[in-house]
Order: sequence, then C-alpha cells, then structure tokens
Amino acid sequence: MMVLGQYLSQYQALEESMVAKKKADLEALVLKLLKEKTKIGIHDVAQAAGLSKSDEGDRKAIRRVLTTLVERGLLEAKGAARARVYVPTNAAVTETSSPEGGLTKPFKDIPLSQESETLLKYVSQSLQARTPVGYNQDFLRSYEPNRIFYLTHTQRAELLKTGTVESKVSPAGTYARNILNRLLIDLSWNSSRLEGNTYSLLETKRLIELGENAVGKDASEAQMILNHKEAIEYIIESAAEATISSHEVCSIHALLSENLLGDPSASGRIRQIAVGVGGTNYMPLENPHILKEYFQLFIDKLNLIEDPFEQSFFSLVQLSYMQAFEDVNKRTARLVANIPLIKKNLNPLSFMEVDPEAYVKALLGVYEKNDVSLFLDLYLWAYRRSSQRYSAIQQAMGEPNLLKLKYRTEIQDIIRSVILEKVAGPQVVHRIQNLMEAKNLPETDTAEIFKLIEMEIIGLHDGNIARFKIRPSEFQEWKILQ
Repeated sequence: MMVLGQYLSQYQALEESMVAKKKADLEALVLKLLKEKTKIGIHDVAQAAGLSKSDEGDRKAIRRVLTTLVERGLLEAKGAARARVYVPTNAAVTETSSPEGGLTKPFKDIPLSQESETLLKYVSQSLQARTPVGYNQDFLRSYEPNRIFYLTHTQRAELLKTGTVESKVSPAGTYARNILNRLLIDLSWNSSRLEGNTYSLLETKRLIELGENAVGKDASEAQMILNHKEAIEYIIESAAEATISSHEVCSIHALLSENLLGDPSASGRIRQIAVGVGGTNYMPLENPHILKEYFQLFIDKLNLIEDPFEQSFFSLVQLSYMQAFEDVNKRTARLVANIPLIKKNLNPLSFMEVDPEAYVKALLGVYEKNDVSLFLDLYLWAYRRSSQRYSAIQQAMGEPNLLKLKYRTEIQDIIRSVILEKVAGPQVVHRIQNLMEAKNLPETDTAEIFKLIEMEIIGLHDGNIARFKIRPSEFQEWKILQ
C-alpha cells in the first residue's frame, strides 16, 4: 500500500507539473498572439496551440488561461458566450514589449523633463505597485481657460511657428483639404496603429484609395481604418463651424466606432454603464448623470480656450481621461485634438512615429497621477515630427535620415526590383518583406527600413524615379498595376 501511495503521489505531482507547464505554455502563446492580433478568441488560441476547437477539455484549459490573464490585467473580455473575444490592455503592451533599453526605450528619441522622467519611473512599475485611483473631478473643474495653461507661452509660440503653413488668412479647413489624401492615410494609419492595428502604411493606402482589404488581416482592422477616414472627412467638412459642439464630438465617436461596438446604440452616445481601463488602477466615473455634466463642462471650457495648441492638448488629455464613451475613447480624443489645428489651417497632428508603449505610459501618468508632463513631452515631439511631414520645415532645418543614408543601396535595390518585376499592388508589401529577408538586414533596423521603403514607394512619381535608375516607361507599366 505504501508503494502504491508513493506511486500515486508521484503521479499526481507529475500530472500537476504537466498541467502547470501546459498553462505556462498557453499563457506565453496568448501573449505572443497579442503582438499579432487586435483581438483573440478561444478558437484562435486553439488553432495556434494545435488543440481541438471542439474538445471541451481543451476549451476549458484555454478559458482558464484567458481568465487568469484578465485577472492579471493583461486582457479585457468583450462580448458574451461564443461571441466573446479578448483584447490586449495597456499592461499587455508593456509586458509583451522588449525589455531592452529599460524605462526610456519607447522615449529614446524624445527629450524628457525631470518631471517626466520621475513620472515614467512610477508608471513603469507593476500594476500592484501603483495606487488605485478614481476619477478626480477637480482635474477638469480647476482648469481655467486662458488663465491656466498646460503648454507654456514659449511652447505655444514654438508650436505656432512650426505649424504655420502660410501667412495669408484662408477659410477654415483650406489647408487640410489641400493635403486631404495624404492626411487621410497618415492619420488613419497612425491612430489605428496605436490601437494595435497591423495594417502597413501601403496596405492602408490601398484600403483607403481602392477599398482593397489586405489578405490575412482581421476585418475589424479594415473597419477601424475606414472609420478613421470617414471621421477625418467629417471634421474637415465641419471646419467652418464657429465652435466645437458636443454633437460634433459625439458624431466623431459614432463614425469611429461604426460596426466595432457590441451595442450599436452606444455609438455617439455618452456611456450609461461603468467601464474599466485595462492595465491601470484608474477607475473612470460611473454615474451617467455626472458624466454627462462633466462632458458638457469639457465642451464649454474647450471653446473658451483661445490658443489652438492649448485647445488641442486639452482635448487629448481630458477626453482620454474622462472615458466618456463605452469604447473608442482614445481614437476620439486624437481626432478631436486635430479640430483646432484644422480650423486654423495649421499642420495637423498625425502621430507619426509615436511608439505605442510610449503613448500608453504617457496616458497612465494622466490616468493615475493627473500629471500631464510625460504626455506633453510626447505631444511636443509628435507635433514637430508631423509638421516635418506636411511642410517645408524638413528641407529648411531637418538633417538627413542616418538610417536611410546607411542603407541607401539596399533601399534603392528593393524599390527598383519591385518596379522592374511589375509587382501588383496587393503583393507589394509581401514582396518588400521577401526582398528584405534576402538581404539579411540587421533585425534591429528592419522595421524602420520597411517604413522608409513604404514612404519612398508612396512618394514615387515621374519626376523622382531617376533616383532608382527606372525609365518612365518602366514606371508607367508598374503604376498601371497599382
């Protein structure tokens, strides 16, 4: 009996060890999937793990792992029963990112103030090490337009100098209409990218201009990008309005959330339910009556602000913090932040090159500390980068891109191959990736090189193809296929 007892004890320990290992393997797999998808379900995990989608034992094992990750604040569950999906939270972005570079890695190119560095250390701690907080009503109430400023006088003056396109006065929205095609692609892509969307810049361009979905991508990703396009067009059409109304902000949310919410009636409506924000100890307002009051207070204060950049940053901070809608709050804030700039015919803010982890950590400072210092440093840097995209400032004061200079030959060879091989539009991204792999480029540089190649291809025209030793006839033959 003693031998049998020992055997059973050893067998039980072995079984528990195998179960623990299987759980750990599944957790690692889920975290890996979070880097590739904007949402996952039990069937996604089962397929990736080689498990049965119909076996109840396998489904329970996967469900337990997903529930554990929800409890740890890495996943957020949406929907019910078989329609339930899981989306990554802010904490998941941090946990699945590379540890190299420590706290400053996502901010490596962004000048940070001493206050920002202190805040960054706080928000980089584990969730358990940070203090739980609720919505601070005084954060909005204490803000006095034109007396209290998030941006200093010097910062506002520098942004105005950077963002001014021309000295003559034109009707509101004129400049945005002139660069509409580029703005639609840039802002739609970058804002969606910050939400985990995996479309590339070229794929976004084809979707917006040709209505062509990228192969192998989730339908919700295409919906997210197309919703941005509709919302940006609406903002430009409304540019002549004297104020930014609550109706306009709600309409922008309705356009951005179209076909993406479990409850369609929640689009464009101030939320009537409590919501949580994944990856943070911050709990937004729960009372729908008070929430409506504060949303209107936000609108009132916003329209009293005279400086367009202060208006822009105020929108970004307070709308994100308030979480006025059931979902799609950050996207709404990013687009509303562009309204004052578009009305004044200033360069827009497209959030190009903004690191998703940097964006998340900057927001955590607002959520948990009501400290805007890190978000402000990110905003100032991001606006300068966006302005370089839309004006002659890059030629006047910008330095050559050192990575582009280093890999000049490889970039030219890849672009030349794409054109001479007459690669059709839907296959361009895949062909670029294959050509890059063949050149064995350093893994640390591949993502940036890919962006550079995309930008070059998007900007190709008859006047600049000589840089790639391409004849006009060869370029036209390729262009017909795009």
